[in-house]
Amino acid sequence: MSFNTLNLQDSLLRAVHAQGYTSPTPIQAQAIPAILEGTDVMAAAQTGTGKTAGFTLPLLQRLGEGQQAKPKQVRALVLTPTRELAAQVEDSVKTYGAHESLKSVVVFGGVGINPQKDKLRKGADILVATPGRLLDLHGQGAVEFGALEILVLDEADRMLDMGFIHDIRRILKLLPKKRQNLMFSATFSSEIRTLAKTICYKPVEIDVAPRNSTVEIITQCAYHVEKADKFRLLSTVLRSTADQTLVFSRTKHGANALVKKLGRDGVTAAAIHGNKSQNQRTKALDDFKNNRIQVLVATDIAARGIDIDDLPRVINFDLPNVSEDYVHRIGRTGRAGASGLAMSLVSPEEKSLLRDIEKLIKRKVEIADLPVFTEAETSGNISQDNVENSSAKNEEKSSQIKPNRNRRRRSNNKPAGKAAARNQQRRTRSANDEDSQQQSRPKRRRRTRAKAGNPQEARQQSNNGNSRESSNPAPQAGKSAMAKLKSLFGGKKVA
Repeated sequence: MSFNTLNLQDSLLRAVHAQGYTSPTPIQAQAIPAILEGTDVMAAAQTGTGKTAGFTLPLLQRLGEGQQAKPKQVRALVLTPTRELAAQVEDSVKTYGAHESLKSVVVFGGVGINPQKDKLRKGADILVATPGRLLDLHGQGAVEFGALEILVLDEADRMLDMGFIHDIRRILKLLPKKRQNLMFSATFSSEIRTLAKTICYKPVEIDVAPRNSTVEIITQCAYHVEKADKFRLLSTVLRSTADQTLVFSRTKHGANALVKKLGRDGVTAAAIHGNKSQNQRTKALDDFKNNRIQVLVATDIAARGIDIDDLPRVINFDLPNVSEDYVHRIGRTGRAGASGLAMSLVSPEEKSLLRDIEKLIKRKVEIADLPVFTEAETSGNISQDNVENSSAKNEEKSSQIKPNRNRRRRSNNKPAGKAAARNQQRRTRSANDEDSQQQSRPKRRRRTRAKAGNPQEARQQSNNGNSRESSNPAPQAGKSAMAKLKSLFGGKKVA
């Protein structure tokens, strides 16, 4: 079968052929005719099988048959769970709609809202959005849905997993009831199917592969390794080849830590997760797509929508807590019929997670033998030039940082000395108070009278007490008073 048999118009066929595609994937072959007929569609397809083009192409053709959007109005709305997926869908719209006179806009959080409001002011034939930012824009009167014709929910299962169900229901109340509904996802749980039937009207169900299955051409293997040895294994694997690799971490902090450690081993890497700004995420993904870095470390949420041609390998540094996420992770490789490798590093604590994954995908993941870690592999296979450059950089950094540290130490000495002096004074005062309590009351009264009557005599008594310090502990009060005076006058002699 070829795209020419799917009743697509010539302008769309030219755009498809310009991308080098001649034959549709199974999901495209079934979804495109159904969408062109105007029926609701509920499609389950594995990640990387071309489902984005499966709804983008017929969407462009149907919208091209009507009038363009009026100011603030939207004719087709595509909802996605993540910024990256939204950007990917909008790229597909622009790519396949290169010869169409349709306007598309993408909106998501993490960036300024005012430029998005300006774009929507003129209207949009296709709006690709994340739920939260879309509600913000509608609340500010920047977008209206009275002319909406088509609603697309992409990665619907992930939107529910991320807690967007309430936002989706709020959005559905804003839309006209008469519309075409399209739901696409890599997996469909029972809950998703129940929700889909409340949104769609007599949908055509398309299931091109068993639910929650993985692409057969992806080679899957796992290593049983202690948690403390995971990074050493990861570093050894990455330094053994120059192939680009997508590494999955369970946490944002773990992703950042992996990037730093890999950098010390001479592996270029960047992290992408929810705590990164949109500019940082876009730059990391762009560097990875353009082969400027070898490794992209990602969390599950941020990885949705990462579409990279010919990605040879995916590594699960941590197994996901949700088994369905494993399907999405390894689906980043083996796309569009290409082969791929999915590796998982499984610690003893994660063996139960591996069993859950095998139960979900209905197949065993092959357990591979651990490689032998040589001394060179442990320390890193870095060329002598890299070592020299690294040493030079470290020396340069040290020369820049050392003076600052010295200044910081010099500035910290003074407060520390004052604090120590105050503590010593408190200890001396406490000791003097105890000594004073041990002395008889008459002596204390005589000393007080002497001070009151004759200041010179009081100083003489203090000096005499200091000279007898070793033999009589009672006169230490004079020494304490002298220490106070010295501290007040900066150590100067007091007449």
